[in-house]
Amino acid sequence: MDKKDVIQIAKEFIANSLDNQIKLESNAPHELVGKKIYDPPIFGFCEASEDVFKVLKEPEVIGCHFRNPQEWMPTAQTVISFFLPFSEAVKGSNRDQKIWPSWGWLVGRVEGHKLLRSLLLHLQNSINRAGYATMVPTMDIKFFSITEPIEELCGEPLAFTSNWSERHIAYLCGLGTFGLSKGLITEKGIAGRFGSLVTELKLEPSQRPYEIYNAYCTQCGACIKQCPVKAISIEKGKDHRLCGIFLDKTAQKFKPRYGCGKCQVNVPCESGIPGRNK
Repeated sequence: MDKKDVIQIAKEFIANSLDNQIKLESNAPHELVGKKIYDPPIFGFCEASEDVFKVLKEPEVIGCHFRNPQEWMPTAQTVISFFLPFSEAVKGSNRDQKIWPSWGWLVGRVEGHKLLRSLLLHLQNSINRAGYATMVPTMDIKFFSITEPIEELCGEPLAFTSNWSERHIAYLCGLGTFGLSKGLITEKGIAGRFGSLVTELKLEPSQRPYEIYNAYCTQCGACIKQCPVKAISIEKGKDHRLCGIFLDKTAQKFKPRYGCGKCQVNVPCESGIPGRNK
């Protein structure tokens, strides 16, 4: 099994899955029913033993609670990261709504996340069957994600963090760089979802076509104007607390769904790298 095999398995899964569409039972507007949630994924790969993972343990990046790939799997050889871009139907519906998330975006965020997890399990099982132990950190019992501040760990107060970050992993795998909104700008844009696996399968690492963490962001400020609660600024980037409060409101209003995504649409990085994609 090589990189092409992994990518092909994922593309076929997304192309053929009946869950990769907005369904009538979601109560979505008629014009959205049957539309795709995700476009085909893009992939990045990196060596599990690469020293650069140590940087993520620095307090100004993630912190000492971050677990590097070989802490999740001592025999790990490769980290596989992918980005699932939202379809034009999902993005377009959210562009039209100025404050609250569109129904298409809500379905993409919740039903789309379930599909992402199904893809992760499908890839894990496929690579396992090929003879290489593989695991998904975000679906492991040791994974945690924190929103409310808790007691310090290693002298660091923990809030709005996790011990495995899909965006940071994608950055190290060459998929993209960070924007003001803290999203990751890829060749397919910022609007979408990330997933990753750790495996014993040795695959050639991707090149990182950038040297700094925000190389693709032009600091244009479009995401600042898009945010309905002014949680983004040039000076401080994204205020996770303000963002979280608004997400809680959407969860109350649209239960059992939630979401926002306004900083990912109507911006130059919505569907590509600013200045590179027409």
